[in-house]
Amino acid sequence: MPIIIIRNRKATKKELDNMSYELGDYIKVVVDVEKGILAGGGGMHYDEEQLLLEYGCKQKNLWGGGIDFTTNEIDYNSMINIRPNENNPSRDILSEDLRKKFKEIVEEIL
Repeated sequence: MPIIIIRNRKATKKELDNMSYELGDYIKVVVDVEKGILAGGGGMHYDEEQLLLEYGCKQKNLWGGGIDFTTNEIDYNSMINIRPNENNPSRDILSEDLRKKFKEIVEEIL
């Protein structure tokens, strides 16, 4: 059963283990780029997104991606990123500024 964890500061080893339960060395994450909050560990970005919305985050600030701990690569790819009305008609985060914020938060927390 996937365990989704919400963090706004460095995750512990146990939390990382719990978040990686579903996908092994890869953790799907959704980040609130304004609040600096991350939800990770679900099998689908949608689940993490819904949890953050319940937590009080705003949809416009939520972006999805993941981190592969085998290669230490961060990706910016998720269905929740498709927003044609916000100049992001792609699964990838196209804005360099948003990518930078996303990456900083992922690296700080994970």
